[in-house]
Amino acid sequence: MSYSKINLSDVIGRQEKIVLELGGGPRYRPGRINIDIVDLPETDIVADLEQGLPFLPANSVDSIHATSFLEHVQNLELLMSEIYRVLKPGGKLYAFTPHFTNPFYYSDYTHIRPFGLYTYSYFSKSHYPFRRKVPKFYNQCNFRINSIRLIFRSRLLTKIFNFRYRLKEIYELRFSPFIPCYGLDAELIAVKDD
Repeated sequence: MSYSKINLSDVIGRQEKIVLELGGGPRYRPGRINIDIVDLPETDIVADLEQGLPFLPANSVDSIHATSFLEHVQNLELLMSEIYRVLKPGGKLYAFTPHFTNPFYYSDYTHIRPFGLYTYSYFSKSHYPFRRKVPKFYNQCNFRINSIRLIFRSRLLTKIFNFRYRLKEIYELRFSPFIPCYGLDAELIAVKDD
C-alpha cells in the first residue's frame, strides 16, 4: 500500500529530471522526491520499499539516492532489481551503507545486512573494477560500478585505501579484521541494451 502526496504522473509527464531519495526520513533535499514508509512532513511518497517501486514506470528516473538505507532492506535483490528497472539507461544510483566492520553497525537493531566491497558486484555483469570474481547469475541487473569508496574515520586511511582499487581489495582481505571502516560510498550506473 502506497500513496503519493505529489502528482507523480504530472512530475513524470513534465519530462523534467527525476531524482529519488529512498528512505530519506526527515531529511529534506530540494529537487528530490522523498520515498519513505513513514509519513513525515518531508515524505513525498509513502511506500513500503520492500515491495519495490511499482508506482513508477520503467526507465523513468534519472538518479536515485539511498543514504544509510539499503542496509535496512530485507529483500535487497528485489529492490535493486526495481531500482534498475526504473532508472533510465545511464541513470545513476548513489548509495552510502555502513561497512561490515563498522563497530556501530550491529548496535542498530533495524540493520538487516552488512555491506562489503563486493556487495554491489553481485548486481553487475562485469567484474570491473575488482580482481575478485563473484557470481553473476542471481539477478538480471547490470549496473556498472562507476566508483566505490571505503570511508574511514581517518581521512588519511580513506585517502590511502582509496588510492587504487587493488588497495581496497587488500584492505578487505588483510586489514579489515584490525582496522574498522565506517562505510561504503558507491555510484552505480544502469547499463541497458536498447
